[in-house]
Amino acid sequence: MTATVLQNPLLIGAGLPPFDSIDTAHIVPGITTLIDDLTTALETLETQVTPTWDGLVEPLTRIEERLGWSWGIVGHLMGVKNSPELRAAYEEVQPPLVQFATRLGQSKPIYEAFKQLRASDQWASFDPAQQRIVESSIREAELSGVGLEGAEKDRFNEIQQSLAELTNKFSNNVLDATKAFSLTLTTAEEIDGLPPSLLAQAAQAARDAGEENANAAAGPWRITLDYPSFGPFMQHSRRRDLREQLYRAFVTRASEGDLDNSPNIEKILELRHEMANLLGYATYADLSLARKMAPSVEAIEKLMGELRVASYDTAVKELEELKAFAQSKGAAEADSLTHWDTAFWAERIREEKYGLNDEELRPYFPLPQVLDGLFALAHRIFDVTIAPADGEAPVWHPDVRYFQVLNSSGDPIAHFYLDPYSRPAEKRGGAWMDDCINRGKINDQVRLPVAYLVCNQAPPVDGKPSLMTFRDVETLFHEFGHGLQHMLTKVDFTGAAGISNVEWDAVELPSQFMENWCYHRDTLLTLARHVDTGAPLPEDLYQKIVAARTFMTGSAILRQVRFGWTDIELHHRYRPGSGETVTTVSQRIAEQSSILKPLPEDAFLCAFTHIFAGGYAAGYYSYFWAEVLSADAFAAFEEAGLNNEGAIAATGRRFRDTVLALGGSRHPMEVFKAFRGREPSTQALLRHRGLVAA
Repeated sequence: MTATVLQNPLLIGAGLPPFDSIDTAHIVPGITTLIDDLTTALETLETQVTPTWDGLVEPLTRIEERLGWSWGIVGHLMGVKNSPELRAAYEEVQPPLVQFATRLGQSKPIYEAFKQLRASDQWASFDPAQQRIVESSIREAELSGVGLEGAEKDRFNEIQQSLAELTNKFSNNVLDATKAFSLTLTTAEEIDGLPPSLLAQAAQAARDAGEENANAAAGPWRITLDYPSFGPFMQHSRRRDLREQLYRAFVTRASEGDLDNSPNIEKILELRHEMANLLGYATYADLSLARKMAPSVEAIEKLMGELRVASYDTAVKELEELKAFAQSKGAAEADSLTHWDTAFWAERIREEKYGLNDEELRPYFPLPQVLDGLFALAHRIFDVTIAPADGEAPVWHPDVRYFQVLNSSGDPIAHFYLDPYSRPAEKRGGAWMDDCINRGKINDQVRLPVAYLVCNQAPPVDGKPSLMTFRDVETLFHEFGHGLQHMLTKVDFTGAAGISNVEWDAVELPSQFMENWCYHRDTLLTLARHVDTGAPLPEDLYQKIVAARTFMTGSAILRQVRFGWTDIELHHRYRPGSGETVTTVSQRIAEQSSILKPLPEDAFLCAFTHIFAGGYAAGYYSYFWAEVLSADAFAAFEEAGLNNEGAIAATGRRFRDTVLALGGSRHPMEVFKAFRGREPSTQALLRHRGLVAA
């Protein structure tokens, strides 16, 4: 075994991943050996298991952690360094891996031992974290099919295998479809309205695609469906025909030819429903809620309904305002404003009404300066210091940075990687936090947590640092919030440390909470300094950012309501072959929750990776559910006085000691009440979103 470990870095099983020595060729032999080793370890545990913490939970955690360490690296590389070779290796080892995970989840001896442990005399002496781990282990075994026998068990296991393959295929199709489309612009007329930052980026994309002499001034310029390219183009291009072409390509991604995800969606929904039925649940949504904070589908639909009612009239007015504005500018399309016009005209209103445009703001948000401001905030409210530790950990790309988090005594308590820039050829879109190493106590030594923070902002161009849009700044704060919950946990039991064992619809609380600080005057003026002059963000620009915070808020909420409602409807009421198709369900919901009805060919579901390839199936509502919690949590700081440093530090300490420290060791409602002293209210969310008066 030692020789294999030396040859295969994926078998080290602990510590920081040696990204500098991991090769795609290590995956198949490494994961195959790992599964063999862990199968032996599991069989041994099953024959020797005793219903005690030391005899059950600790050896089981060792098996799970070995699996998580190796497979976590492979999964991480699939997100940030995707390639045909990596995919092939991933797809080869995925079936035996799913098989092993299913075998582990369905182990009867382990399940029975957990139930005996819960019924034993030791139970009363357990820490709340230990009790939560045991309770969730019993629930997870039941949701993994431990109670199934014979043909039902075989069918359940087949479904698990098929779903793993289908969701992976779904994700790859979206990546490939995004990558497959590009628009090459060659004339001054075609780039009319495009800001310098986008032209520089588009020329870089053209060079990457083989146009060696492309430059920002003369072109050619390559526009893609990757968001840092697509978003600014839709906001600024004066060529309505090109906006239409790009928009149509964006909403039909992965809906045609070899990359068509439509059959995958049908199959995924069908299999999830069948799986839920096998486990005794009426629908997949009911099964999903067994692991969540929301008590029922009805409670979710009630929240969605409230938000729809609160935002619908506002969204209608917003569209009318766009039309009137376009008319005042003599735009031919004013009466028939449609999907590829809204971002363009909204940006023109933002410029005129608030004197604000993303491009004017970008120079004030160079990434190094934003990081300094973010870290200064973390120091002020959570009493931690963040320092560069580049070179102390191997990385998967030269742009990746490594940081350490220090407590007030200067001791390291956590680390994190930051992979900030978009790489459309190999990195999936969006932004995320993932755990690399979770906190735990091993042989009386605390193992420190390590996080991955991944964003997709525009890379540095022509010798300038990455200049961020304000939305990029919010995204970075959001992912850092997730990272804080992972890194500042005080729980020493791995199964409930950080975000482990936190109900999915509460896990967005710290991330959305952090976004609020982007609008806090002192915080923003600390991090916003002009890239060339070092001048701070002018006060009038700050005031404009705050004023513009609720601009188009009705439309933004309605869009999220549409996504969340569609997700619940597909996983709760929809049945394949019932007369309605996935597309008609999507259109029916859009009728109630969109002011502009989607195009007939709109296939946004074909690229909806959150619910078909991510963790948000029957859980997209979680963003709103958690925003109720996060807005109310931030309101505690507002009540304490945002300019009162002492009160902010005290409230920050309380937030750190509850929401960030307790992780999954208590139920989220209990954690929230420990911080806030009461149950959450929706008032702060509606106020922050500009839907009720402050």
